Amino acid sequence: MPFRTGPDQPRDLLALIEHEVRERIADAVDAVSLEVMVQRRRRQGLPGPVTESAADRAEFTAGVRAFLERLGVEILPALAPDQQRLVAEAATRAGADVVAGLLATQLTLARELPDYWQRFEAVRLAFTGERRA
Repeated sequence: MPFRTGPDQPRDLLALIEHEVRERIADAVDAVSLEVMVQRRRRQGLPGPVTESAADRAEFTAGVRAFLERLGVEILPALAPDQQRLVAEAATRAGADVVAGLLATQLTLARELPDYWQRFEAVRLAFTGERRA
């Protein structure tokens, strides 16, 4: 019996798992960026971000990139050389899009590190704490 998937999802189990993990990482990173934006604006008495605003979208994207870069800075040094090679290869395969490369790095880290989500959470707490200060 084939897996029940949507029309845009992969059909084999490993590809489906990778797709789901990539989406979960992207959603978690998006949530961090949005949380930082909303909290900062609340402190300043400003309205929340809106999708239609190009400036808000640019700020959101910059926050995503900043958090992904921070994850890399915090997690990558602890990797073994063979794991670092896998991460570098994944980022290279992602092409010229910097955010796509950073996301590919996180997907590889999630595959390689059994405690990835604990590390992610530790970096998230530090990152959001610093942005609040």
